[in-house]
Amino acid sequence: MTKPIVNRPPAIASVEDLFSDQLPAKDDPLFGANPIGEVQKGGRQEGVLTLNSFLKERGRNYMATISKPGVSARHCSRLSAHLAYGSLSAREVEQATHRKIITLLDNPDRDAVIFSKNLRAFLSRLAWRCHFVQKLEQQPEIETQCMHGAFEGMRETHFNEAYFNAWRNGTTGYPLVDASMRSLHENGWINFRMRAMLVSFASYQLWLDWRVTAPHLAQLFTDYEPGIHFSQFQMQSGVTGINAIRIYNPIKQSLDHDPEGKFIRRYVPELKDVSSQWIHEPWRRGEPPLHYPRPIVDHDAAIKHARFVLGQRRKSDEFRDQSSAVHQKLGSRSKQPKRHQKVVKATSQLSFDL
Repeated sequence: MTKPIVNRPPAIASVEDLFSDQLPAKDDPLFGANPIGEVQKGGRQEGVLTLNSFLKERGRNYMATISKPGVSARHCSRLSAHLAYGSLSAREVEQATHRKIITLLDNPDRDAVIFSKNLRAFLSRLAWRCHFVQKLEQQPEIETQCMHGAFEGMRETHFNEAYFNAWRNGTTGYPLVDASMRSLHENGWINFRMRAMLVSFASYQLWLDWRVTAPHLAQLFTDYEPGIHFSQFQMQSGVTGINAIRIYNPIKQSLDHDPEGKFIRRYVPELKDVSSQWIHEPWRRGEPPLHYPRPIVDHDAAIKHARFVLGQRRKSDEFRDQSSAVHQKLGSRSKQPKRHQKVVKATSQLSFDL
């Protein structure tokens, strides 16, 4: 990341000796249906403008808004698609962000300090992106096989087409889940927390296999990056054997991150007249809203079933042995020192502020 940026190669004087098959048009069936909303613009010029606006102002509220489904569209970096397509490189984003942090550190103003902390948090996520890309390079079968073999055969035979269609069409009866999916269809982008919630809901509440749901979201994301996509799908589906089980409660997520229901009303117009009191659980209202379905599954019962099945799979000694092997190969954190070992505190000459 610290190496010099490679200069753009000189223009080719002649293209007479170059040949290529005709590139597919933007509306080619290869790319699926065109999004119906305002999709982020691509290209080198747009990438530079997006990076500059994030470092100049938008990144100031990065951490405070990163999980909010509405305002995060402005305050997240929105560089992921440019990184995926190569209109920006991770190296130039890293270096530009470090330069901005240095200028902020020269200013003792409290707002500058907060801004720099937000940018450091962004840099850590940029590093994680590289980590997950490398993870797929090391183990390409992540795209098709569970990282931990104990979870093979767990969901495949329980596929429910009605559940899958409700999930992908945004008609599950859970307002934030449906709003997130419809927003993704319209814009080609949603924030990380809403992506994780969509995957968690499909994997645990609906008990759908990640190999069925992953291709659908891959077709919708303008910033689709295979390394991130399949690693995150496996983690959010609980099939890695080395990560904590994260089961999102869509009602709690709704209350926490869209308390007034503004995002929900924008993308689920069937609920536009429902008050904030009932917007998160409209089925509890005396008269349910017209044209909006009741929840297709009971959250508590579905989660109870998911925890039981996962627990049964994780009990054996063989499971723990294989988990250790997976962690050794693909784990993200270094092993911590044992308690009885003496940890030598680094001197100022040996410490690095990274």
